[in-house]
Amino acid sequence: MIILNTLLVSVLPLFAPNSNSGSDWPQYNGPRHGRTVAETLGKRLWTEAPPTPEWTIETAAGFSSFTLAADLAFTLVGEDGEEIVIALDARTGEEKWSFATEAVKYDRGGGAGTKENKGGDGPRTSVSYEEGRVFAMTSSLHLYCLDAKTGQSHWDVDLIEDHEGRNIMWQNAASPLLEGGLVIVAGGGPGESLLAFHQESGELCWKTADERITHATPIIATIHGVRQVIFYLRSGLVALRPSDGEELWRIEYPYRTSTAASPVVFEDVVYCSAGYGVGAGAFRLSIEDGQWSNESLWRKRNDHMNHWSTPVCKEGYLYGMFSFKDYGDGPMKCVDIRTGEEKWSRDGFGPGNCILVGDDLVALTDAGEVVLVESTPEAYREISRAPFLAGKCWSTPTFADGDLFIRSTTQGMRLDLSAAE
Repeated sequence: MIILNTLLVSVLPLFAPNSNSGSDWPQYNGPRHGRTVAETLGKRLWTEAPPTPEWTIETAAGFSSFTLAADLAFTLVGEDGEEIVIALDARTGEEKWSFATEAVKYDRGGGAGTKENKGGDGPRTSVSYEEGRVFAMTSSLHLYCLDAKTGQSHWDVDLIEDHEGRNIMWQNAASPLLEGGLVIVAGGGPGESLLAFHQESGELCWKTADERITHATPIIATIHGVRQVIFYLRSGLVALRPSDGEELWRIEYPYRTSTAASPVVFEDVVYCSAGYGVGAGAFRLSIEDGQWSNESLWRKRNDHMNHWSTPVCKEGYLYGMFSFKDYGDGPMKCVDIRTGEEKWSRDGFGPGNCILVGDDLVALTDAGEVVLVESTPEAYREISRAPFLAGKCWSTPTFADGDLFIRSTTQGMRLDLSAAE
């Protein structure tokens, strides 16, 4: 691990909890890194008619979710071989600016039908926001820092050219992680696989490890009072101290073809899952005299597979899409993170994604339906369901200020789910 001391000194004053508003969705996994917000849904029961979209836009190819901050909605689209960052007025859907990153050559993307194993081309990552800047990582491991109001480029880093980066089949899908004045990414070469850059200047602050990346976005968590960034890599789970990249602990875990769902943390338990026969597992972490240890709580091989759909966790129960290549029909499940016990299962979601808004699960199926479900381990209790989007929906719904933002490979949309006036 290499720490660039002069740069680290300049960054230290920035290390503080992120100042993002609780009403934003500033990063891929949400404001609290667990795909949850404390707001509540006002419009829950759609007995007469579902909500009318406030706006709908056409979106070019890709699986990027919406990022919400500063009254703007950011996403990435693919058009004419380029990956383009766009910023929309969150209230009206009006495009404020766009920024073309670079030409990207995809491999094995193929078609984009709903019930086929061909994802389609386009960006796989989502934009991250903090303090007036947006950060976008392309499928070809090129990191950009842009002005959130104008789209002007502040700096950029090509991990392949500048840090001996090594990409992955189907290209990079991990979004930038923002923490303590740093933007933390993976994808570099030997000795610099995991890297942190100064958000303001783009200067390299630390680099470490010889790891091969997966498609999974890292998360930030606090375990036993220690803030840490957790990567889900081909070797397994690796936790670093975000301020300097010091390794805290690692857990070996199998890798086959692709790992795409982020790890999930509940108290001192960390959960991970992958497709291609790998399945799920959970580990309890302990620390004594500064030394970390872990114990395996359970392991389900070729079962409880989250292909790329990261579940949410509430009070020790995971809720999300647990399936592998079960397009259109795959189930939503509730699973006890501490034991692996399945509490309930309901088909008809496919590899979509869900978030937790207050006490309600908000799911987006791969076919474009929005489904509201109670977050209870007792039984599957559906509140409302309606179709909204055309195209394939492998992106994550996001929520801020009473509004739900959803995206497919062809459309983007805002739904007002605040309380009726």
